[in-house]
Amino acid sequence: MLSRLLTNKFVRNVILVATGTAGAQAITLAFSPVITRLYGPEAFGLLGTFTAVLAVVTPIAALTYPIAIVLPKNDDNARGLAKLSLILALCISLAIALVFFIAEKPIARLLNIEALVGYLMLVPLAMFLDSSRQIMQQWLIRKKQFKVTARIAISQSLVLNSAKTGAGFIHPAGTALIVLTTLGHALYAVQLWLGARRWSSVEDYIHRPTKAIPCLKSLAHQHRDFPIYRAPQVFINAISQSLPVLLLASFFGPAVAGFYTLSRSVMAAPADLLGNSVGNVFFAQIAEAVNEGKDPRPYLQKATLGALAIATPPFVVIMIWGAPIFSFIFGEQWYTAGQYAQWIAVWLLFSLAARPVIATIPVIGMQGWFLVAEIIFTSLRAALMIAAMFISTDPLITIIIFCIASSCFYITLIYLILSGPKIKL
Repeated sequence: MLSRLLTNKFVRNVILVATGTAGAQAITLAFSPVITRLYGPEAFGLLGTFTAVLAVVTPIAALTYPIAIVLPKNDDNARGLAKLSLILALCISLAIALVFFIAEKPIARLLNIEALVGYLMLVPLAMFLDSSRQIMQQWLIRKKQFKVTARIAISQSLVLNSAKTGAGFIHPAGTALIVLTTLGHALYAVQLWLGARRWSSVEDYIHRPTKAIPCLKSLAHQHRDFPIYRAPQVFINAISQSLPVLLLASFFGPAVAGFYTLSRSVMAAPADLLGNSVGNVFFAQIAEAVNEGKDPRPYLQKATLGALAIATPPFVVIMIWGAPIFSFIFGEQWYTAGQYAQWIAVWLLFSLAARPVIATIPVIGMQGWFLVAEIIFTSLRAALMIAAMFISTDPLITIIIFCIASSCFYITLIYLILSGPKIKL
């Protein structure tokens, strides 16, 4: 049974991607005890606030067209989508940079993030760099070059965490973390491009001249459901994901936001390890299956149950012993972050189980439906979190309510996609 499972192409690709992600996360976790002792909760709070702002605006940079690179049947159209994505990312990032240049301080006051004044100009730069990274990553996924992405994930993590540690001995402040995070996006994009040239054939180069020059306007129209439905959905989801950091920083101060930032980033390690491995490989497989006229439902059911089964053991450990584990690994001052992680683990467990479902949505043409669902659930989560802040002065209560509401969203999403009568697979 095990040997048959290991010979399955999908499973082998998942293991390959997971190996690279695991290596990257292992490096991050190895550096974390040092980094958390160099930088305090306030520094992590400043980084978390910057990252939250970046996460909110990044989805609009290329209007999520990079995600569509996997879908076309021929490579010429895929290269056209990559070019379209890069042009959009550059134009939109420059427009946002102009807005920040003119009104950085008023915007910071309006959003209650005045601690970031002077650093908001890095947001559009990081937007463009992250879009470039996503374009290259989606191209490599399309070409099933999972070995390349695995190698780059490890090297990028090593360089970035080494830089954070070195900077911590010289200038252990949130500003150093912000600058290095921005440079990290550039490093990742360049490494992916160079890695694709080194470890793939000439036919698989993203910049290879196309046989027939695709019309970018036609491609944009053909995949218009991405800017119309997927970009707003990802934007709203980013608001939902970033909302805790921004609200915690506003209501309770940067230290609480720092505790949450560390717990969320550490818990994202196993979530990214399993979720990205399953999601990236599954997205390529499900797109291929649909292009061949196959029914994707059996693939979806197996992938969802498999993701849930694999993720449950490590997340349950954090749910039970999160606080003492964080205190032991990162230092006594991070005990509170461990308490937050116990509840974040519940949310991320169901988020991970929903990765195959979310990967399937653009393939089966349900992005409009997903957008409506995201709007409804994000509004509910935001309302519950704000109400909790006014009712209780304990930030842990706010985090518990947010995590439970988020878990309910993903459980409902999985149920509706797998068993909803209106779903046409």
